[in-house]
Amino acid sequence: MVWIPGGVFYMGDEDDPSLELRLVYVDGFWMDQFEVTNQEFAKFIEATNYKTIVEREIDPKEFPKAPPELLKPWSFVFQKPPREQRFASLAHCQMECSQPVNGACWNHPEGPKSDLKGREKHPVVHICYADAVAYCAWARKRLPTEAEWEFAARGGLDRKAFPWGDEFRPDGKWMTNIWQGLFPYANTKEDGFEGTAPVGSYPVNGYGLHDMAGNVWEWCADWYQPDYSDGLLDRNPEGPLRNPQGPNSGFDPLEPGFPKRVQRGGSFLCAPGACERYYCAARGKGEINSSGIQIGFRCVMDAK
Repeated sequence: MVWIPGGVFYMGDEDDPSLELRLVYVDGFWMDQFEVTNQEFAKFIEATNYKTIVEREIDPKEFPKAPPELLKPWSFVFQKPPREQRFASLAHCQMECSQPVNGACWNHPEGPKSDLKGREKHPVVHICYADAVAYCAWARKRLPTEAEWEFAARGGLDRKAFPWGDEFRPDGKWMTNIWQGLFPYANTKEDGFEGTAPVGSYPVNGYGLHDMAGNVWEWCADWYQPDYSDGLLDRNPEGPLRNPQGPNSGFDPLEPGFPKRVQRGGSFLCAPGACERYYCAARGKGEINSSGIQIGFRCVMDAK
């Protein structure tokens, strides 16, 4: 783990109204240098016999109208469209390319016929919120708050776009694992990776952390609301907000019946012009009992 010294920083993005710039203070804490890997998660499974959410049988009584194939364990897997086509929106494109695959889970990322051979050091994926919490409890750690995550991602830089600065590709160098090429049709793999990359494949930020942008989305402890400042209950308007914990409940107006938690960092399926959420202030969201091939996590630990 890496020590994150804590302090005051500007959270949010002054160019995005939904990411209102706020002065925030966080205490120092320890953070995993890397996203949790397949190798590390396998040790947890072996020690506890834990079964992840997407591996569990689904009770048909809870979903009486669901088709039979969706009552079997499944998770979302990215699938390229068979041909170029016009999508109604980016959200529609992402929905069409993320397909439920029966048997897809952490040790079978693309489905039952896939495995983790050669991917031991890649970040574990197909992780639901409860899975991440269970691992953290076993490891005597916890998930970061959204504020802690953003503070750590910035690496001590003030109001910069990315963990390494404002320039997306300094000297033409890829600094993070995202989609290269025309999304979602062709990935040129300019950095050598089409899916996840082994953790630590890209440079560290100012705090010594790897992959705080791209590779896989990372769960945070906070409930999701579309305007994150709604959950920042500031009792000290003249000074920095101290250690915000997020709202008391989740609400997504696009899917009001599905409570969600915050996800941060973007993933290998982000690309310029498509899911540009690999910058420090960008936010994601995830339904707590759903996951996919681009969703993982890392842990933190209190100073004491």
